[in-house]
Amino acid sequence: MAQEEGVIKFGLQFTRRPPLEESVIGQLNRWRRRLHDAHLIGGDPRRYGGFGFGNISQRVGPWNALPHQRRFVITGSQTGAVVDLGPEHYALVVEAHPDRNLVVAEGPVRPSSESLTHAALYGHDARIRVVMHVHGPALWRMAPVLGLPATGADIPYGSPEMAREVGRIATEMGTHACGVFAMGGHEDGLVAYGATAEEPGERLLALNDRALEMDGRSSPSRN
Repeated sequence: MAQEEGVIKFGLQFTRRPPLEESVIGQLNRWRRRLHDAHLIGGDPRRYGGFGFGNISQRVGPWNALPHQRRFVITGSQTGAVVDLGPEHYALVVEAHPDRNLVVAEGPVRPSSESLTHAALYGHDARIRVVMHVHGPALWRMAPVLGLPATGADIPYGSPEMAREVGRIATEMGTHACGVFAMGGHEDGLVAYGATAEEPGERLLALNDRALEMDGRSSPSRN
């Protein structure tokens, strides 16, 4: 399956700004490190053409903002291989219009190529506060066995089609503000979301451990 990992496919209006305060990204960054330690976010010259993979975001601002104005901080494009991120590795998405294939962002780095997917989930349900996009080969393969839904195999990542598909999946999963699903057309890709970082983070790690066990491999260390 051909991949274009890390390629930004949406229209981007980007303004360079100083980094956010450490307090804004602190908890999110700790979870990002845990996912990196579990090899669900990272970089490997043997995978995806050597591009970094995985990203994580968190909503900021009022709960009652209009869907397209639900601001969120997200890891920057091609930061997956960096072990420990700092504020200089995060961007702030101030507006997102999946229907127009447009993201408006600012910060010291351009936002992840999956920003539209994150925006679609925040726009779908105001209770969603954290979104995690990871790459877990075993978990992706075992997704049907584990009962995880999946986006269509013909839907490319980082596209308006994916944003609409994410909305469909979230709707089918019900009114819960926490969920995990596979990206059928994005090799090894999975998305988890929740009201806190702990909800999707713990579920992802537990599912990945189960998938690795089912796949006949040892689970990586979870430091």
